[in-house]
Amino acid sequence: MTEPLKIAYSPCPNDTFVFDAWAHGRVPGAPPLDVTFADIDITNGMAERGEFDVLKVSYAVLPWVLEQYALLPCGGALGRGCGPLVLTREPGRTADLAGRTVAVPSERSTAYLLFRLWAAAEVPDGVGQIQVLPFHEIMPAVRDGKVDAGLVIHEARFTYQNYGLHRLADMGEHWELTTGLPIPLGAIIAKRSLGAERLAALADAARTSVRMAWDDPEASRPYVLEHAQEMDPAVADQHIGLYVNEFTAELGEDGYAAVRGLLTRAAAEGLVPPLGPDALKFV
Repeated sequence: MTEPLKIAYSPCPNDTFVFDAWAHGRVPGAPPLDVTFADIDITNGMAERGEFDVLKVSYAVLPWVLEQYALLPCGGALGRGCGPLVLTREPGRTADLAGRTVAVPSERSTAYLLFRLWAAAEVPDGVGQIQVLPFHEIMPAVRDGKVDAGLVIHEARFTYQNYGLHRLADMGEHWELTTGLPIPLGAIIAKRSLGAERLAALADAARTSVRMAWDDPEASRPYVLEHAQEMDPAVADQHIGLYVNEFTAELGEDGYAAVRGLLTRAAAEGLVPPLGPDALKFV
């Protein structure tokens, strides 16, 4: 396992925190990594084209890629109280979204699936146009009146007030109230062609890297802040605290139930293809 694995994940603090020890060769016995940084919409497309060995992707893209990739049982992002938000320039009601233009980070994102499931229940007349924008452009677009509302992810939970925006709804809150399950956001996947033994080794490396980051948070700080796009260090810490949790170390029963629940509901609404019974099985 000396040949570097081609891996792509986002420059967001949770990903750099999780992968710091592994990316810098501090995980004993782990294969070396050839890291590419890309936003989640880009990595989703990479997965659909089968371009990398290991990828951080949206759980929403799994139905299109699980024939070629296996879901790792660790390293991803699930949690509670960490869902995407719908933001507007003025305070309003959910019904006000009817017929309006909403900016979203990707139509293959978990955020978008959660939004569609929420809107089906809460905006009976339906939203209007969906406009895909890079996530860092969404809040300025709402602030400047270029779109009526924006679906935001990542550290925007902590910074949207800086843009003078208002929270219309919390997609995660709706998900948790209706299912009781954690919110599935980002997954780590690896090519099935690597074989069961190497896949198991990758999962062990990801798990160890997470635990090493928890044991010595300061070790990852330079890597986190280098790629955090001028983010306030305090916001980066909040970001890590919210998105790196027990589900990152091990999906567990609730984690798998959340993933299957999201994709089953989305398939019932015709938003994604249905999953096969063993689609989420690791090795």
